[in-house]
Amino acid sequence: MEEKNGLIIVHTGNGKGKTTAALGLAVRAWGDGLRVLILQFIKGGWKYGEMETIKKLEEIDGRIELRRLGKGFQRKTDDKAEHIEAAHEALQAAREALESGNYDLIILDEINYAVKFELIRVDEVQELLSHRPDDVHVVLTGRDAREEIIDMADLVTEMKLIKHPYQKGIKAQKGIEF
Repeated sequence: MEEKNGLIIVHTGNGKGKTTAALGLAVRAWGDGLRVLILQFIKGGWKYGEMETIKKLEEIDGRIELRRLGKGFQRKTDDKAEHIEAAHEALQAAREALESGNYDLIILDEINYAVKFELIRVDEVQELLSHRPDDVHVVLTGRDAREEIIDMADLVTEMKLIKHPYQKGIKAQKGIEF
């Protein structure tokens, strides 16, 4: 039997593609028979193409699941307490998922933003990762990953912005950017 070493993977940086890379990995893992959970800490009600793919795959055999737990990006007029509560609920869902033994890959989408915006503390994420079973892969996405998280990771990819169509006034294109 092949030895399985769970990895901690971080997708961070100012460029586009962090969530897209993580969801691509989710599709790959599902295709290879792994059980996948995607927990979204921030995105809230946003709709984008990958969501439709994940829903269809979930209908096939239930080995992939996506839970949108965030309240969306926080605005200055928002009640921060609601965002903090939602982020802690997502963190608790991650703890339960790691303990359950039901998943081979758990994606914590936008968790780095949750730390950056002080919805959860970096030590809470470190504690979560330190109790990860050895055979479970965990992916953390979002800009501005903290050094403490990077230090714990096995693989870190920084998406670097070189050029973006928005700089020329081109709005986000459905099917390409969302």
